[in-house]
Amino acid sequence: MAQVEFLAVPLLIAVALLATVGGTWAFKLFAINRGIVANPNFRSLHQRPMPCGGGVVFSFVFSFSLIGLWLFTEIDANLMWAVVLGGLATTLFGFADDVAQIGAKLKLAVQCGLAVWVLFCFGGQPLLKLSPTWPFIELAISWLCLVWLMNLYNFMDGTDGMAASGAAFICAAAIVVLFLTGSDKSLMLVFALLGVCSFGFLLFNWPPASIFMGDSGSLFLGYCFGALIIKTVTGGQISFWTWLVIFAYFAGDTTTTTVLRIFLIKRWYGAHRSNAYQNLARIWGSHFKVVRAVSLYHLFWLFPLAVWSALDPSFAPLAATFAIAPVIFWTFRYGPRLSSS
Repeated sequence: MAQVEFLAVPLLIAVALLATVGGTWAFKLFAINRGIVANPNFRSLHQRPMPCGGGVVFSFVFSFSLIGLWLFTEIDANLMWAVVLGGLATTLFGFADDVAQIGAKLKLAVQCGLAVWVLFCFGGQPLLKLSPTWPFIELAISWLCLVWLMNLYNFMDGTDGMAASGAAFICAAAIVVLFLTGSDKSLMLVFALLGVCSFGFLLFNWPPASIFMGDSGSLFLGYCFGALIIKTVTGGQISFWTWLVIFAYFAGDTTTTTVLRIFLIKRWYGAHRSNAYQNLARIWGSHFKVVRAVSLYHLFWLFPLAVWSALDPSFAPLAATFAIAPVIFWTFRYGPRLSSS
């Protein structure tokens, strides 16, 4: 890896943070003037129209900051192609959905194509080696995981601050794990940029939010994390089990919710607001209490387990079990069973 300029990277991170804050503030005014708003409906937890599509700001800031980082240090070309090109395509498509409400079938088709692009950029390497299964099955499972991750992150953007605070935690946890395992410093900088951009947006999205990220942000985050997971797992920097620990709340809530809906609701695949965190936001009458609870779970339960799984890989599957089991119970108790649709 080329030597990173001592002052250049901190300056780049600071500029990315300031650009996200300033850009989000300006976009909020633009969205209000142009009517780019999310109106209350049966899925929403808000009572008034809210500017949306703000994710396009931190998506663009991160993508162009990554190009700037590439000028200072050596970043794998495949990572650049996957994250920058695919990420920009994802956020533009997401923004089009925020403005024009693209149909679910087309959205799924685009997500499937983006997942193929990620796998192509990284040489078709699978997330898991399931020997002695056929490589095609391993690749198909990896592709399904990427598609699910994009949808997963989209599902978690249903209350103020949830998706943005989750992104900040995921990036911070990944940086610590990479540091503890002595991995590539350039990857730490990539996560640092994505983390500060997410945090910059969180300043406007923390309860009570003044702007939503929309699909332009949630799809982008799901896509980028998918690409970075493929990069770090296939490169041996972060194991699949450690990533499962880090994503335990998001993965556990959405997956358990979907499984329960299959059994409880005829049109289980339709739009809904039956995730546990959404039900609790309604029951408690507070977005803040829910996001605070999830943030504490991230910091004081998932983070130590992620460190443990990284330092002692032989116990990583057990750590993943400890990480996701409480979420399954939480979602079974407060998820679709408390919803009427």
